[in-house]
Amino acid sequence: MLPTISDVLSLETVRRGNPRVVAGADRLDSRVRWVHVGEIADIAHLLRGGELVLTTGVALPEDPEKLAAYIGELSAVGAAGLVVELGRRFVRELPRAVVKAAEEHGLPLIVLARETPFVQITESVHARIIDIQLEELRASEQLHEVFTELSVEGASPAEVLAQVSRLSGRPVLLENLAHQVLACESAGRDTGVLLAGWESRSRAVAPHERTAYDASSGWLVTTVGARGQDWGRLILLCDAPPGPREMVLAERAATTLALGRLLERHQESLERQAHGTIITGILTHAYADPDEAAARARAVGVPLTGRKLVSVVLRLVDPVDQALDGQALLGELAEATASVCRDAKLPALVGALDQDRVGVLLPLPPRTQVEPALTALAERLRAMWKPGSTFVLAAGSAVESIRDVRRSFLEAEQVADVAVRQPDGRPYYRLPDLRLRGLLHLLRDDARIQTFAERELGPLLAHDAQRGGDLTRILRIYLDAGRNKAVAAQKAHLSRPAFYDRLRRLERILDTDLDDVESCLSLHVALLALESFRRENR
Repeated sequence: MLPTISDVLSLETVRRGNPRVVAGADRLDSRVRWVHVGEIADIAHLLRGGELVLTTGVALPEDPEKLAAYIGELSAVGAAGLVVELGRRFVRELPRAVVKAAEEHGLPLIVLARETPFVQITESVHARIIDIQLEELRASEQLHEVFTELSVEGASPAEVLAQVSRLSGRPVLLENLAHQVLACESAGRDTGVLLAGWESRSRAVAPHERTAYDASSGWLVTTVGARGQDWGRLILLCDAPPGPREMVLAERAATTLALGRLLERHQESLERQAHGTIITGILTHAYADPDEAAARARAVGVPLTGRKLVSVVLRLVDPVDQALDGQALLGELAEATASVCRDAKLPALVGALDQDRVGVLLPLPPRTQVEPALTALAERLRAMWKPGSTFVLAAGSAVESIRDVRRSFLEAEQVADVAVRQPDGRPYYRLPDLRLRGLLHLLRDDARIQTFAERELGPLLAHDAQRGGDLTRILRIYLDAGRNKAVAAQKAHLSRPAFYDRLRRLERILDTDLDDVESCLSLHVALLALESFRRENR
């Protein structure tokens, strides 16, 4: 932390001048970024803020109004304070106009009763500032080494938070955009107390900057995300305003978490890595032109142009119950799938999408029927797969262009994630198997869904959290009753006038018309999404 004016006044070189504070005594905690010696009256335009100005006053104007303007200009540019040496221009005290202006502007004003070499003051203060900056640089370098090592080792969020807590000695939490806690390191505190009413407390803290300290809660909050897609917040609980080291610590940890989410992959063969890289490049629009993706696929023996492109996702059912760990088994499933495609003379891109799913981009000749091809692929794979180990195969819609592959894969991922929970033995699964609740559950970690729910319900949830109300429950009852007010009032155990009054309050809080079908549909979807967030958190 930079020294304060109080720190400067305690220096021996300053104390020899018998310093006396004549104005702004309540601002002595102002930080001093630099010390500037200047005798001219129009010095303000040379300053950048945070400077402690030293002067003898020999060149200052005689006119009291101009002296007051001089003080006002220093305050306007953010000067930390003004130190005036008496004896040359001002003999025993400063003019009343100077002191009054300093008080009005809240500018700390100090006089030195004895002659003091200004060079000694500047050397002492600057040495202290440089020492502080060097210490901060060393601390920053240490943090860089620690978090670089964590990134290289692929540390989990829990490991990253544990390091943050160790370095800061404070509790730290990671939450998603729906204010649900993903990971927590309590630093020895009672975790139950720490997390009590978390969602309501977190909603009340909404800084406008990516990294900011909220004084009312004592939270240092840093947004977590990469490539323009924010997905969470890192929160460091502080007992006092954080210093630069804590700010750097939080930001480095957030960067490590974001990189970990981008780079998390399990070990696989070079061919599977190459295929997976191409699939991921298509899904993330990493290639500037679809032709580049086609060229890369062609280079590994998979033609994509002039074909019907079918996206397939495979997921293991309960891999943790198998003899091998889930990731190793998933790697075997990817290799088996690639082998089946080769045997069936169906060249395809096969690679891991993440630690749970294998992705297949299957290019079929124009006249080939999709359903028989998928059935044959599933049956061949099950015939050669390990006894006692099961998987589900889900397919997206067939598309004609590489530009549409991402949409097809999204469909397949959604279907696979639903089907793996209750597989019924079908050879493969398609999008019609999904319903709205399942879709929202699958997308519960998507920042866009969380943002949508927050946008629709945020004011209402904040209102209930602050006042202990139950208007969210009333809204749910009303929507579940098909907007039938009489039925909803009965289910809520309220008289009709009382229920109607609550609906009017809901309309004011949400700024919407609860008789409008589309508005109610959006609110209903947001409520279902919110339930999926909370259910997963439990």
